[in-house]
Amino acid sequence: MKRNAGLVLVAGFVQLILAAMTAFASPDGQDPVPAPAIVIDARSMPSPAEPLPFSAGGRSPDGHTLSANSRYLVRDGKPWFAIMGEFHYSRYPEASWEEEILRMKANGIQIISTYVFWIHHEEIEGQFDWTRQRNLRRFVELCAKHRLYVWIRIGPWDHGEARNGGLPDWLLAKSTPRQNDPAYLAYVRRFFGEIGRQTNGLFWKDGGPIVGVQLENEYIAKGPGQGTAHILTLLELAKEAGLQAAFYTITGWDGANIPPHDVLLVFSGYADGFWWRSLTDLPPNPNYFFTAIRCQENVGDDLRSTHPEIDAQQSTYPFLTAEMGSGMEFAYHRRPLLSADDTAAMELVKLGSGVTMYGYYMFHGGTNPDGKATTLQESQATGYPNDLPVKSYDFQAPIGEFGQISQSYRDLKLFHLFLEDFGGDLAPMAPYFPERMPKSRQDTQTPRLAARFQSDRGFLFLNNYQRNYPLPERKGLQVRLELPSGAVDVPRHPVNVPSGMYGIWPVNLDIGGAVLRYATAQLLCKLGDPKTYVFFGWPGVPVEFTLENEDGVSIEALHARVTREQGFTYVDGVELGTQGAIRIRSRSGETTIVVLSREQAGNLWKTRLAGRERLLFSPSEVFFEENRIHVRSTDPTQLMVGIFPKPESVPTGFTDRGEDGIFHRYAASVPGVTVKAEVKMLGKAESSAPVKLGKEVALAPIDSDFDRAARWSIRVPGVDGKAVKDVFLRITYQGDVARMYEGGKFLTDDFYHGTPWQIGLERVEGRQADPELELKILPLRQDAPIYLPAGSRPTFPPNGAVAELKNVEVVPEYEVVMELKQ
Repeated sequence: MKRNAGLVLVAGFVQLILAAMTAFASPDGQDPVPAPAIVIDARSMPSPAEPLPFSAGGRSPDGHTLSANSRYLVRDGKPWFAIMGEFHYSRYPEASWEEEILRMKANGIQIISTYVFWIHHEEIEGQFDWTRQRNLRRFVELCAKHRLYVWIRIGPWDHGEARNGGLPDWLLAKSTPRQNDPAYLAYVRRFFGEIGRQTNGLFWKDGGPIVGVQLENEYIAKGPGQGTAHILTLLELAKEAGLQAAFYTITGWDGANIPPHDVLLVFSGYADGFWWRSLTDLPPNPNYFFTAIRCQENVGDDLRSTHPEIDAQQSTYPFLTAEMGSGMEFAYHRRPLLSADDTAAMELVKLGSGVTMYGYYMFHGGTNPDGKATTLQESQATGYPNDLPVKSYDFQAPIGEFGQISQSYRDLKLFHLFLEDFGGDLAPMAPYFPERMPKSRQDTQTPRLAARFQSDRGFLFLNNYQRNYPLPERKGLQVRLELPSGAVDVPRHPVNVPSGMYGIWPVNLDIGGAVLRYATAQLLCKLGDPKTYVFFGWPGVPVEFTLENEDGVSIEALHARVTREQGFTYVDGVELGTQGAIRIRSRSGETTIVVLSREQAGNLWKTRLAGRERLLFSPSEVFFEENRIHVRSTDPTQLMVGIFPKPESVPTGFTDRGEDGIFHRYAASVPGVTVKAEVKMLGKAESSAPVKLGKEVALAPIDSDFDRAARWSIRVPGVDGKAVKDVFLRITYQGDVARMYEGGKFLTDDFYHGTPWQIGLERVEGRQADPELELKILPLRQDAPIYLPAGSRPTFPPNGAVAELKNVEVVPEYEVVMELKQ
């Protein structure tokens, strides 16, 4: 009996195994598909958005409204996912503001945030300067002209790597800042009053662009006359000065003081930091892990919150950010070099974690203005913890110190295109996380995923990227999404996800009258006329679209393979490119789906030109002014633009180059210019002394140290060519600190970090008259206690110090302007 019972049990077990294999067998008869290892349960509905316990928002004179609730911002009654980028007007020449504002807008920035540095405007007590590149009113008016919102960050203490955090020296001598000291508040009242006069009539309530005011920054003081009492006092003084905005914010990190009413919180996140004392690579950064914890510094090594009580308080506000690092400044002792992926992957993770406003710091770099009495950078000499470059504030931003474009400018634009068209859908969607999450910052094996859903519709977020710590390929990845209407496996067959991949996959998206069950391609944007949806595929990830079969809907593969079974249409084998890949016909009309490669996606732009929305495709940078398209590149052969829908006539000065998929291409013929710099060594560096130490880290060299620097003269001949917009010097060198002068004037500086130093000559006085520049390079000592990026430390000669100029390249930048007729 026991033996027979055992046989029965074995037989039953085999039947169970066979049943399980049948249940997960692929419908096309291929190898059995294992049960999804990752489950995200999104069946529970989140609590509805609640009104805030205080008034926030306002109405413009023409009837447009802004407001906020506990989950997101609201514009004209609809959820609004705002995209904000920091640009410091006082760190950039006034003559170039308008162009730079247009370039930020073309990339998808909706709000420009800017510090109002007190020391830039009243360096000498009682002598306010609101002229030239300190002309705040002019800057805000230009933003209004081009329909961009503005968020002014008025401090009084800003930080921003400015001297004294932006406070004038005289103020420190006459008062006790950052608390309710009567003397300090009297000066703050005067300063805020000056800002009020400069911005009079420019707030949202007046029909102007200023929608927000940030008070203070990184404020954690909790003594008498400090804390929330001080924040509320600053708020009262701001309103008294006429700074009456729709929204008031404070920074919510570093254990911030949070008043119970009147202000919203904004958060930050950086891929690395110049402020760290470490001279080695930092541990794995928490910003690459999906989490509900909003403050980077509150994420423990086990990825759990170190301050759950703070998290609970912050969760009653919408998850807004103002300082998501789109780059990083260099300090003398620590010089972290960031890649575009470092920045972009972090954004994807924050989107998946529930962010409803994304604010960059910095989106545009700049240069510290000349001070009237001192230099204006943060330094250890003024009691601050770090030495920053005296002039340069490039920040490795998407748009650099001299207006140069980095790869992150294109990579971040992919998110902006998506958020412009689908951010209103994403904002009210709640975040959901897998049942199995990474257990620590060192966990490289557990896949990193999140989802955001509202009922059955939403997006799946995948991140397989970590700065400095490559993650392994995810073999056989498949996610089961438990939704109110049932489970969805994404994708239907497990796929391998390459190391370094990060993406957003749509789920149950309404598209052309059909339901897109899911796609393993990232959604970019849509066009209403003709109906077009644009996606892009990640290298190494098979692209598949799964659509529900419905009556009256036909799905045709133009450059792909189609199979139909069990109520679904599966489209795979998609040929990536600018051509239409899928066509959907339904009662609502015809819709085309285009699937670009990731590289091609970086060349996509969207704007309204000549009376309609259009998509543009160009390897060059493009930005727009009314019906004009500015096309800019350092390669004159790349001055071309594809336009969809096709304009009615060929733009003047351009040649019709025919079709490129859905786009019609036009190119300008511009002759290239070859310019060679004349470089002459003026003197070798003298022997260098050991680097001095400050309280904790190395001290930067001072002005007198450069008397012993290696010196070169660089003459750049005048460049002929009407299409040449600017000329850049690309300087390859090895050393410690480099400075550039023109006619004895200190232009800018650079802390060596292993990549070429770029300087734009457009702002150099007398550029057309063959300016002669002087370059100084201080030797880098082998024993210098500084952090340099991997691969950037030079091979040192026997004397243990190097100051070498390897190459000076002159790079013209070309621009042509195309105008479309209305």
